[in-house]
Amino acid sequence: MNEQIPLAAINILVVDDEVNIRKTLSVCLETDGHKVIAVSNFQDAVAEASQRSFEVAFVDLRLGTANGLDLIPKLLAITPWLKIIVITAFASIDTAVEAMRRGATDYIAKPFTPVQVKLAVQKVAEVSVLEQKIAALKEDIGRSNPEIDFSTNSPAMQHALNLARQAATPDVTILLRGESGTGKTVLARMIHVWSKRASKPFGNVSCPSIPTELLESELFGHVKGAFTGAVNDSPGRIAACEGGTLLLDEIGDMPLSLQPKLLRFMQDHEYERLGARMTCKANVRVIAATNIDLEKAVRDGRFREDLFYRLNVIQIEIPPLRERQDDVAPLAKRLLQFYGYTNHRHFLGFTEEAVQVLKNYTWPGNIRELRNMVERAAIICSTDRIGVEHLPENLLPRESIPQIGDLVNLEKIEELHIRRVLAATKSLQEAADILGIDQATLWRRRKQYGI
Repeated sequence: MNEQIPLAAINILVVDDEVNIRKTLSVCLETDGHKVIAVSNFQDAVAEASQRSFEVAFVDLRLGTANGLDLIPKLLAITPWLKIIVITAFASIDTAVEAMRRGATDYIAKPFTPVQVKLAVQKVAEVSVLEQKIAALKEDIGRSNPEIDFSTNSPAMQHALNLARQAATPDVTILLRGESGTGKTVLARMIHVWSKRASKPFGNVSCPSIPTELLESELFGHVKGAFTGAVNDSPGRIAACEGGTLLLDEIGDMPLSLQPKLLRFMQDHEYERLGARMTCKANVRVIAATNIDLEKAVRDGRFREDLFYRLNVIQIEIPPLRERQDDVAPLAKRLLQFYGYTNHRHFLGFTEEAVQVLKNYTWPGNIRELRNMVERAAIICSTDRIGVEHLPENLLPRESIPQIGDLVNLEKIEELHIRRVLAATKSLQEAADILGIDQATLWRRRKQYGI
């Protein structure tokens, strides 16, 4: 017999019109540390599901004059990830099939034992955890972020990683700061993985990429009819991250009008969906990231001071890539291995000249720019090593053009002058006449300078 995996405490909704059943289930589930809300009717079940997030629901098929089967799609519309276990004293194959068709996950018959209840919760909770892991893997594969494996020779980056690990376990708000492309999103995800919330969802909302009028709905959710186009209820990203972590990327671009609502949620864990009057609660950790000077935004009146202080509990500064020159070559090599694998190629690495170019470049786009460069080189390179010829021209150092009076030899000045005259004339004879030499001498000079 397989040993059961210990489960973290989850939120469970019990819907049954018999008071003894509600009490029995509540005691049984609370003994295992779960948080239970028990109601007796259809309306109260919908109201509770609208106010807080549940992972599991026990639903009786007969709720007075109401049919528990009709409640299943209602609960799933509010909380799509909810696992519903149907309970009834009138068990039959037909009702079981219909319950599953409407979205139920499992089915137990009355009378049931505490062992049956615990096994049912264990089973659906394990399925839920697996679904979350699969979703996270799919998101990772889709985003394909191999650019950070967090091995570094940079003291500043090592300090940032050590601070991130220390701050991951306590449920404190973290503010990640750094230039665009430095890996703030990836570090936020790793903080989630290192935390006690790792088995719960991780969400990412990019504040500047969502229109102002839709950002509130994206975060807090909405009810049907709350605005034009709201044809269904939406729980919002906060509810979807119940028990987990939500990254608010580029928080400095959040509209000023929305900031008080975020501040309220962070302080009280309460909010309202757009168009709804009922207050919802959620247990979600917030990580914020920004590439702007938030202190200046506060002084300019573009960001609330109280929200800034609420976000800035633990501040982690991620250094730009130009300050991590010793990390460039190893990181580029790991990226090349990744793109070689995805393109069914095997690369031995970069030539010494190419490595030197990479180390001397300032990388204004940081790791994101390095990643794009390596991907391009892996596509156009036909050999097993990336050379300078496979790098974009903007990475190559530009040779300064000598001027008269510069401390250079006469040959350099002569070569530059001949090149300019040749470029401005229509024939070799015309160029030779301007230079005051014959064509044979011009031919020798062209051969000498490789023109």
